[in-house]
Amino acid sequence: MLLRTITSPLTAGSRAHPRSPVATRRLLHALAPRVVVLGSGWAGFEILRDLDKRRYDVTVVSPRNYFVFTPLLASTSVGTLEFRCITEPVRSRGDNFKFYEATADRIDLDNRAVLCSSTVEGVPGQFAIPYDKLVVTVGARSNTFDIPGVREHAFFLKDVPDARRIRQRVLDCFEWASQPNVSPAEQSRILHFAVVGGGPTGVEFAAELSDFVRDDLRRVYPHLMDRVTLTVYDVAPTLLGTFDRNLAAYADARFRRQGIRVRTRTAIAGVTARELILADQRREPYGLLVWATGLTATPLVTSLGDRAAHDPRSGRILCDDRLRVLGPDRRTPLPDVFALGDCATLTNHGLPATAQVAKQQGIYLSRVLNRLGRATDWTVDDERPFTYRHLGSMAYLGGWKAIVDLQKPGAPASASKRTTGGNGLRLADYIGEGRLAWLFWRTSYFTMSVSPKNKILIPVYWFLTWVFGRDISRF
Repeated sequence: MLLRTITSPLTAGSRAHPRSPVATRRLLHALAPRVVVLGSGWAGFEILRDLDKRRYDVTVVSPRNYFVFTPLLASTSVGTLEFRCITEPVRSRGDNFKFYEATADRIDLDNRAVLCSSTVEGVPGQFAIPYDKLVVTVGARSNTFDIPGVREHAFFLKDVPDARRIRQRVLDCFEWASQPNVSPAEQSRILHFAVVGGGPTGVEFAAELSDFVRDDLRRVYPHLMDRVTLTVYDVAPTLLGTFDRNLAAYADARFRRQGIRVRTRTAIAGVTARELILADQRREPYGLLVWATGLTATPLVTSLGDRAAHDPRSGRILCDDRLRVLGPDRRTPLPDVFALGDCATLTNHGLPATAQVAKQQGIYLSRVLNRLGRATDWTVDDERPFTYRHLGSMAYLGGWKAIVDLQKPGAPASASKRTTGGNGLRLADYIGEGRLAWLFWRTSYFTMSVSPKNKILIPVYWFLTWVFGRDISRF
């Protein structure tokens, strides 16, 4: 988009009135195309970092004023890492953009504006933000599948406040069970930790909790260890269904050796404050329930209704191969509206809702918008389509063991190196499982940390945990 022509007032001598360089830059910036980014997750944070703010007037709207390094969220829920190790303030990206801590309630496509509500306590009312280009990166919510009681009684693991609540609840359960007037049967109920969902989030949380109980809580609550049980429930036939089947089998066996109960092919019919109700109507008491079964659309995505195309199964926004939101005919892009990350998928190629997808999309769209801001005879259609490059999947299994799957999702399961006789081995065959995979897992996440501060904090806290154990203070 071309900037509007700037006409300076002339003096009597026909000389232009002088402007300071700072004032000129501010005026040019005020007349630049307005880009509004909804969300501060992987995609939104990447765009904020890479977008050329000299050519765009950038506004970010998010209900939280920080970015979360989600792959290590499970580690913070038990104290392996502290919360500030995995967060980055949005405003640390500089002062050349506007940020509003608010939720985006509705997108007015006709008037090209976003209606927002502040999430700052004590600030009432709504406000509208106009846009020339809109980038929707609002993520997704945990999917409860409309099972009664889940929203009221389960804990989710999507953000730092969720991890804080889980951490406090685990310690509450042990303190509660140690009270003198609690019966053995009640102790067993309180110390049953249930995890619903056998994907990476559920598996990694179960592994971290198992480490916490075995390495730290055992020392201070030795009389309660016989009462502790940890169960992972999943409706699928195996844990980690998107991984290579050999690695998934290794994870299942590893959990069972650690005493973690694995209940696959098990559906949940309801949840009360004290019990899980299974599909066969059996009831299983619990003290903590963590729900990690998948994702569903946010209210903003749902509010688009029939103005935009949606995936019928997941409810995610449908985009073309250049990340433009498609209209109800599923062919025509909406003008200057893009969607990235967990809230969107491509119409001709379904994408997993993972951090690496969102990050790659953020890099791609930043490049497209930067080129669009520089060129006058170039359009988005001239850019090559977005192509996702799968970099592998990892999951921590506890006890300094992990699995790493470097093949693309949906690829046929590879034979392990123990059955190939040493022929045709890939990198994944060497690091696929065990201690070496754990080292690869930790090294990868350390490398991916987005700031020098966290590149220091993360290994420091890993070292402190190894030497002194996890903090068991309840606050």
